[in-house]
Amino acid sequence: MQLIEVLPVSLLVEQRTLVNKLRDLARTLGLDFGWHYLLDLTWIISHLTPDITDKYIIDAGAGVGVLQWYLATQGANVISIDRLNRQNLALRFRGRFKVNGLRDSDLHPVRNVLFNFGTPLKSHLSDLVHGSAGLFQREAGTVTIYHQDLKTLRDIADQSQDIVVSVSALEHNSPEGLSEVVTELMRTLKPGGKLLATLCAAEDKSWFHEPSKGWCYDANTLRRLFDLPVDTPDNYGDYQKMMVEMRACAELRDNLARFYFKSEDNGMPWGKWDPQYLPVGVCKIKGGQ
Repeated sequence: MQLIEVLPVSLLVEQRTLVNKLRDLARTLGLDFGWHYLLDLTWIISHLTPDITDKYIIDAGAGVGVLQWYLATQGANVISIDRLNRQNLALRFRGRFKVNGLRDSDLHPVRNVLFNFGTPLKSHLSDLVHGSAGLFQREAGTVTIYHQDLKTLRDIADQSQDIVVSVSALEHNSPEGLSEVVTELMRTLKPGGKLLATLCAAEDKSWFHEPSKGWCYDANTLRRLFDLPVDTPDNYGDYQKMMVEMRACAELRDNLARFYFKSEDNGMPWGKWDPQYLPVGVCKIKGGQ
């Protein structure tokens, strides 16, 4: 079912087992969550088919985030796409997961990382400790690093992917750019394949959140940019109620990642708990099925 859904904090309770798994995985990999990412991740994963073993999945705007690694633990073959250069991907990921580059230029050999004299020895040792769980038995899936703009995925064939996922990345394109990205991502999907993306929601009129450099979208704008039918259901009528619940959510408030407290250029400037928008999930199915 195609839909647009503002994400309620009740997902943290409804998906408690999954939330705990994601927290454990992030801890073992030395990763932090964006302030609403546990909601985004649980929503996306809950909309996947129960068995994704051997499925081909694009993680669009992946960075080094948790989702790609979680999908690999479930046996998926992930193409991890980002404009971020990850050529010297840390050892803690390479030790546990089968990681390669789509092109030679996308991922440097391990020896380049080990002999990067700009990296302190203790950092390498920390990486090895974090990745030690997989040094002798790697996860079943694969992660393929691809350094590329999402508008031009020239190295990915038409109708080659089962699923596309994206965690709070697409809103950093302009509205016109987002439409181009959606078109390109849909090109790569097999007929019947799903695009599952989370973005930022605006209650009744789209606006730009300057600190995080991201757009917040109303439901009608999302329908237009994702080329969804006008009758695609949404729950924006509950926006105010869900915002009250978000602002009162102690679990997210009390577990803000450390990086929020170091800058005003993020979704929670200087670590002050003051949500200005809510996360929203979009599910689009190729062929409209």
